Amino acid sequence: MKDPTVSLAPPAPSQTPLEKRDWIAGLEKGLAVIETFDDQHPRLTASQAGARCGLTRTAARRYLLTLAHLGYVGSDGKLFWLTPRILRLGHAYLESARLPRLVQPFLQRIAGGTQEIAYLGVIDGDDTVYIARSGAQRHMNAGYMLGSRVPAQVTAAGMAILSARGEAASDAWLEQHALRAFTSFTTSSKEQLRSELKRHRRQGWVLSEQQLELNYRGIAVPLLDRNNEVHGAISITMPINQESSEDATKRVLPVLQEAARGLRPLL
Repeated sequence: MKDPTVSLAPPAPSQTPLEKRDWIAGLEKGLAVIETFDDQHPRLTASQAGARCGLTRTAARRYLLTLAHLGYVGSDGKLFWLTPRILRLGHAYLESARLPRLVQPFLQRIAGGTQEIAYLGVIDGDDTVYIARSGAQRHMNAGYMLGSRVPAQVTAAGMAILSARGEAASDAWLEQHALRAFTSFTTSSKEQLRSELKRHRRQGWVLSEQQLELNYRGIAVPLLDRNNEVHGAISITMPINQESSEDATKRVLPVLQEAARGLRPLL
């Protein structure tokens, strides 16, 4: 499976109010400069970076030079690009966050029970972000990498999370996000997606086929705690091949549901 295009959409801000005296505008701007780089814009001038994040050329250049001094950005004097050191930021989350560490053993069991790669996904803005994965070592070059971002509308995990949030929350998400078609099977109508989310909410799991890539399907269940709050979703993404939707669901869904039940009192 090819790694999908990284979304430029900024992460959803925290809902926790922040006092003005506690706000550090420079940190916000520095992070905005980092987020201007993506697969479509791997190298930028200061002017281009500033235009993409709402800063003047002079301000953007100062942030870029500071990031270069710290080792997070490289430069040839005109163009700037991210260096591997930037991965420290993402790895700090993966190594310290409770949820991926808690779910990892369950992903191992899912992989052992299905011979497929299992994932833990959460929603960040427009996207499903995969923050844990498992599978046989020979398969580690396949599927999504840790940190991969995929439009939530085309992933089983994203749909499972949105449906579990409830109708009001999923409707609000739909109002705020544009839907994009990736294949002829992609659901890009908001009304159709709203109807599908209702169906997923009733049944408690999601089957998604050929939404992002042809010949691939995903099956997911939401991770709910004892208060029915959703924390993410566990899923399997696999080639369709000759296996029918019904057979794949019968083979995989019970294993996912058992893992979700086991995790519920731990979340």
